[in-house]
Amino acid sequence: MDVAAQPETNPRRYAHVAGVAVHLPEESMTTPELEGLLAARNPGTHIPRGVIEQASGVQRRHVAAPGQTAAGLAAAAARTLLEQTGHVPPVIDLIIYAGVSVDAVEPATAHMVAAELGASCPVFDVRNACNSVLNAIELADTLITAGRYRTVLIVCGEIVTPAIRWHVESAADFAAAGPSYTVSDSGTAMLLEASAVPGVLGHRFCASSAYWEAAVLPVTRSASAGYQFGAFTVDPVGLAVGVHKLDRSVLRAPLDERGLDWDDMAAICVHQASLSSLHTFCEAIGIPLGKVVVTVAEHGNLVASTIPVQLHQAVRSGRVQRGDLVALVGVASGVSAGTVLLRW
Repeated sequence: MDVAAQPETNPRRYAHVAGVAVHLPEESMTTPELEGLLAARNPGTHIPRGVIEQASGVQRRHVAAPGQTAAGLAAAAARTLLEQTGHVPPVIDLIIYAGVSVDAVEPATAHMVAAELGASCPVFDVRNACNSVLNAIELADTLITAGRYRTVLIVCGEIVTPAIRWHVESAADFAAAGPSYTVSDSGTAMLLEASAVPGVLGHRFCASSAYWEAAVLPVTRSASAGYQFGAFTVDPVGLAVGVHKLDRSVLRAPLDERGLDWDDMAAICVHQASLSSLHTFCEAIGIPLGKVVVTVAEHGNLVASTIPVQLHQAVRSGRVQRGDLVALVGVASGVSAGTVLLRW
């Protein structure tokens, strides 16, 4: 037999996104409702109406019920996804939990998700602020193509509304608390599988870590209260400088390497902390706004769940169909950014 005609014994393995699912809490809160609660809780402080939506574009955010956990929201999304794709936990080879929110310092929140799903595979957490899910995709792709795992479940649960700052003593306090009024709770899941056809086409990341202090949710420790989260603080100028210092060519690299441009994408999912920051970022990178799946107005800042929610919305609406190209573009505190290129 001609050697060239012999079947390949070790065919090339690629990673393919089999599906994405979202679980949103039943309760939501409009921005006027939030402003009303702020005014009621701070009778001595003037709470200007309409400023939050004007500054951020956020009209509504989702609020987890008392007792709901980040792992619980992530597991709910994962159950939906596994039902949709016809999988059961025993066939999952690896679970990666990728979220800002965690339910314990130890163990990994991924263990809690696996326990809820009845899975017994290896698990671990990946945390890189709002880029956590994108970094998890990068890892899953690397592990699948290396032959380590065939099926990787990426889950994210975000319970961040407890960070909303309900007590303000001045206009300056209110302004400083602005980012906390945009956050939203959610659960998301993505399933990546080994495939003979490329699905994850490329990914590239960069960072300007010298500007990490521009956006911080600190952890404090005291003898009486133990570990507690402090107030989320943002230095808009420092954050803008950090983002400006990023190597923007890296964000285009997965496209440039394949002779593609942003216009070739069926949809572009970009992290959205606010509508204004989305517009500024897209203009700086050259991303056409018409290609972006905008979710921040109706869903708020979903933190690391933002991009999976956008992808889910694009697929559900028919905007993205099998075979279409999709770019996932993340930017996060730290400061870090990256692009994942998919063929859905």
